[in-house]
Amino acid sequence: MQEPIRFDQCLKLLSLVQSGGEAKHLIQGGQVLLNGVVETRRSKKVQLGDTITFRGENYTVTQELLRRSEG
Repeated sequence: MQEPIRFDQCLKLLSLVQSGGEAKHLIQGGQVLLNGVVETRRSKKVQLGDTITFRGENYTVTQELLRRSEG
């Protein structure tokens, strides 16, 4: 099983943000949902199957995404 990754890192890997600073601002501003709930901790670990909602679009954490985080 793949290791979980940080919420802010996940946003970068999904190409939803350009930088860690942008991810921090959006997460702490309550603009990103994790599994349907506002999550303001950027260091929160996300795992396989979690759903991220950003600007009305849903993104699922996949094996491929977790693998990319290792490289």
